[in-house]
Amino acid sequence: MDQRTASDQVVKPEILNRIALRKRLLSRMTLGFAAGALTVLTLPPFSILLLVPVAYSALFIGLRDLSFGRAFLFGWAFGLGQFGFGISWIAESFYVEAERFGTMAIPAVAGLSAGLAIFPAIAAVLFAEIARRGALGSLLACLLFATSWTAAEWLRGHVLTAFPWNLAGYALADYAALRQPAAWVGSYGLSFLPVFVAALPGAAVMASGRQRLTVSLIALAGIATMWAVGTLRLQSDAQQPPGVDLRIVQGNVPQEEKWAPENREATFARYLQLSTRLGDFDVLLWPETAFPGFLDEDTKARDRIAAALPDGRMLLTGVPDRVPSEDGTRYFNTVRAFGETGEILTGYAKHHLVPFGEYVPFRGWLPIERLTAGLGDFTPGPGLRTLALPGVPLVAVAICYEVIFPSHVVDDLFRPDWIFNATNDAWFGTSIGPEQHLASARMRAVEEGLPVIRAANTGISAVIDANGEIVARLDTGETGIINASLPSARPPSLYASFGDWMLLVLILASWSWAMAANATARYRRMRNTVMQRCG
Repeated sequence: MDQRTASDQVVKPEILNRIALRKRLLSRMTLGFAAGALTVLTLPPFSILLLVPVAYSALFIGLRDLSFGRAFLFGWAFGLGQFGFGISWIAESFYVEAERFGTMAIPAVAGLSAGLAIFPAIAAVLFAEIARRGALGSLLACLLFATSWTAAEWLRGHVLTAFPWNLAGYALADYAALRQPAAWVGSYGLSFLPVFVAALPGAAVMASGRQRLTVSLIALAGIATMWAVGTLRLQSDAQQPPGVDLRIVQGNVPQEEKWAPENREATFARYLQLSTRLGDFDVLLWPETAFPGFLDEDTKARDRIAAALPDGRMLLTGVPDRVPSEDGTRYFNTVRAFGETGEILTGYAKHHLVPFGEYVPFRGWLPIERLTAGLGDFTPGPGLRTLALPGVPLVAVAICYEVIFPSHVVDDLFRPDWIFNATNDAWFGTSIGPEQHLASARMRAVEEGLPVIRAANTGISAVIDANGEIVARLDTGETGIINASLPSARPPSLYASFGDWMLLVLILASWSWAMAANATARYRRMRNTVMQRCG
């Protein structure tokens, strides 16, 4: 009896200790989840910059001295909050056909968020492991934290089907001067800047004395440098405007009505009526799949389009296409150019398709239907293409989702003068999704030094200049047109010329510095130990 009692007294503290450790881990994960959720408020349409250091400093402080597994869980909880709220608008698309897909909305968003949260977890582990293995100074720790985050975001934009949505750098999208560094380092590199500066307050909290003041001054200097560099770019001269007048049409057709056969005539008539309003234009722009049918097979519809085009004018419109093949009919999501007689001048087929929206990955393994209407999966087009049109500057086309990919909207060998982004965000109602999508388009303009012209069925048509500034826009739920001149392009930016190579150099330099600092710290500790023993 005495032996059992003694054993219980030994075991009980161990159990209590494990329970306490789990409670602390749960508390820390809850903090991480809340901090991740705050990042949504740092992004458009909210763009509350003061919350950037709150969110990322919480992650930075919380990761110190964590083991591999705990760092992963803490980073994953941060990512779950970040994506669980940041992409919650995806659920809207499941309710377009609620009777078929409505029950999948919450599980789909939860599952996608849990998967995407792995990338912040990777960043957390990278930083925590390096920090735990060496004595890092405050500045170097912040640098490693920012590069780890940036590397994980780059991975998110490239592995599997890729989803570079809501990058940390987009917190600067609404601030003219602060978003301009993307012209040199792109959006992935731009993410490094606010995350690095945002971690400095956390480092200052953990520092003491003079070091705290030094870290605080570095944070202020970082913000001032970003603003100064961006202001200089805004003040530099751009090229002369090309003198091309555009008319963008936003039909605002509800998604649940768009593909109903009985509504096809009304939809087409709406676009024609808006297109023929008073005013001159050189290029008429309709959104993604504006015509809910196969326009190249419909001679009468093309004749009606020709009647709506003044002499020498043309239409760029999103339209589905189908091509018979030995394996059956292949379907494409395209943008076609139509001349004043209704003939097809040229076109582009979307090559980066939306998983589960335009095709089902691993279709042989997954018994899942895609959300968009149609007879089968879309086929990806051959890739980036610059279109040459008579009397119009060279144009690149990005259809909807394609505009979210940094360095993948322009053919580097045949540089265009502007980018046409045909889209349809009616799937997402009045949620924050269309505003986030617009932010991506604005960052492509800055990166490439090219104006981006968006034509949306709804949410949000806009004219964006080469600095990422919105010249004109039609908001979600509005029906109407935008008449505007095509803004001028800028000379190719550093990022347009070299892409993500500058980011790779930054990450490798930071990690090399970290390893050298760690090796130096170990050497000093070893030398001190030897000297103490010998002394």
